[in-house]
Amino acid sequence: MQARGLPDTPVALSEPESLFNELSGYLKPEDISQLKNAYLFSQSAHSGQFRKSGEPYISHPLAVTSILGRLHLDIQTLTAALLHDVMEDTHITKAEISERFGKSVADLVDGVSKLDKIEFQTRADAQAENFRKMLLAMSQDVRVVLIKLADRLHNMRTLAVLEHEKRRRIARETMEIYAPIAHRLGLNGVYQELQELSFRYIFPKRYQVLTKASKAARGNRREVVDKILNDIRQRLKDSGLEAKISGREKQLYSIYKKMVEKRLSFSEVLDIYGFRIIVNDIPACYLALGALHSLYKPIPGKFKDYIAIPKANGYQSLHNTLFGPYGTPIEIQIRTSQMHRISEAGVASHWLYKSHDINLDDLHTKTHQWLQGLLETLSDSTDSLEFLEHLKVDLFPGEVYVFTPQGRILTLPKESTAVDFAYAVHTDIGNRCMAVRINGENAPLRTKLRSGDYVEIITAPHAKPNPAWLAYVVTGKARSHIRHFLKTVQYDELAKLGERLLNQALSSLKIDPTSISDFQWQKLARDSGAKSKKELLADMVLGKHLPAVLSKRLLSPGNVASKANGMSEAITIMGTEGMAVQFSKCCRPIPGDLIVGFIKKDQGLVIHVRDCSVIGKMHGNPDNWLDVTWDKNISKLFEVSIKMVAENQRGVLAKVAAEIAKAGSNIDNVTVEGEGAYTAMHFILQVSNRSHLAQVMRGVRRIREIIRINREKS
Repeated sequence: MQARGLPDTPVALSEPESLFNELSGYLKPEDISQLKNAYLFSQSAHSGQFRKSGEPYISHPLAVTSILGRLHLDIQTLTAALLHDVMEDTHITKAEISERFGKSVADLVDGVSKLDKIEFQTRADAQAENFRKMLLAMSQDVRVVLIKLADRLHNMRTLAVLEHEKRRRIARETMEIYAPIAHRLGLNGVYQELQELSFRYIFPKRYQVLTKASKAARGNRREVVDKILNDIRQRLKDSGLEAKISGREKQLYSIYKKMVEKRLSFSEVLDIYGFRIIVNDIPACYLALGALHSLYKPIPGKFKDYIAIPKANGYQSLHNTLFGPYGTPIEIQIRTSQMHRISEAGVASHWLYKSHDINLDDLHTKTHQWLQGLLETLSDSTDSLEFLEHLKVDLFPGEVYVFTPQGRILTLPKESTAVDFAYAVHTDIGNRCMAVRINGENAPLRTKLRSGDYVEIITAPHAKPNPAWLAYVVTGKARSHIRHFLKTVQYDELAKLGERLLNQALSSLKIDPTSISDFQWQKLARDSGAKSKKELLADMVLGKHLPAVLSKRLLSPGNVASKANGMSEAITIMGTEGMAVQFSKCCRPIPGDLIVGFIKKDQGLVIHVRDCSVIGKMHGNPDNWLDVTWDKNISKLFEVSIKMVAENQRGVLAKVAAEIAKAGSNIDNVTVEGEGAYTAMHFILQVSNRSHLAQVMRGVRRIREIIRINREKS
């Protein structure tokens, strides 16, 4: 059975009967009857709703169902496609869908429904949580993501009615997430169309220019293309090979990407046409390759055998680039009919071609392994945004193929290191790896792998992940497992150190640590965003909390002692507390300023100048504000912001810099703005205290060209 491609333009479905007639080619009559019921149910639920284009909303579920029907998806998937928005946009519940159409259909609809009823802090959080839920459902049933991809494809086809910024945001999300997922699942037609549509809306002017250039070039190159097609047909016929040969024009996004990566103009991209040759069996693929090599010379280093080593999404073909007539490079793909079907339908071929073919079984095994790997990453990620970051990395289209000592082939993203390989083999191998041999030679763990490398990981019982690995690992699995180890396995050591630091702080307040009740600990942990006392102590060592602050908050069951009861004492700031104390960038406090502290989640104690205008805009728990004061013996330098207005004369900046240096201060940063007679200069200086700052400003004021100088706050 020949796979049918997806339509190039939105399907006009003013009459749903045209869809049902199309689907009756492979569905049973009772299946068509169920689809009609689902259509009527969805039409009733969406009654009165319209798309931005003005069409009745039901046109969208019909179009999504049509896309999936062309992939010959099963009746449950098509029913869910007709209903995929009813839970999100109407009052219909999952229980109602389950009762009427079955649990499987209800689960599929639920899997693709957005989480609009949950309050998210940012659009990024909502997007990340949507992907998290979608992939959890997808791990149970891959049809969830097939519906989601068809939904996104139709939305992209009809994107023109939205405003420019919204079009661009949706197109970027499609390019970064949906198109790579389609590629990973082997849905080549969906992948290419999503990429092309995304390119059109992300870079509309570039798309228009390339479209015009491509149309002009098409006529000029038609004669060359026809000659190549005729030559290939004749050579294969002379070699006794039956083959279907087609020429295809490269997509605009593919051309654009090549222009950017290789810094070429459009006229320099010669290979805008590719040729596909479909033969009867695998031996014929290699015979056809030999025949073409006798016709046109191959370009060294361009041959790729994806038949012997299939891509992770099941794709198989021989790829090569040849020198054609007039020196034109020709890209060719040689594959069997079955390989072609899988390249078009990917994981959906499970429903499109019901068979027990070994290649299909292997494809679904690889897809299952990929999904399980995503679930591992999901369980190790602390939040949805971190998971989305890992997902984008794992969907990176470039791949390298490396061998284990047992001869197994592993597929990894480009730029992957030996540590990525170790975690790809097994989590325990990654956690215990201490060295690596690549192609029989010792190599650093940070070594980037290349296709064909033979990799052997050396482990040791005492070895453990190194935080430095996070600087160079590529795969989401490796990154999430390293982070998970550092957060959990080392917690005992961190908590013990945290306990010592806190006991020291309590002792300085003449408080016996054993007198603190469990209730006080539980309340303090809860108020600090920690799950337990151990996590609170570990977070303190990691710089999220200050021992002096925690000790004061433990003084009473209400934790932070109020000023009214006289128990509160100002916390002394040394300036050497590290990550646990941060000096606000808005007002840049320095010793001598009257200051106040604010406990901010994940940032520790943030210090502001008392008259900082930002403080008035912050609405937080009063218990999070603390009295703080400077230590009398501080030797550290602090940043401060200064603004100067000067006459626009040559050499003024040099004079200012000289005076600042003369006063013993350092310039950390300087920006200059303005034109005409006067110039504004913004400096970030390093000073030891307010007296030092006053000395600097006095020196600068002596410069004749300086009109005004003042300290900037907020």
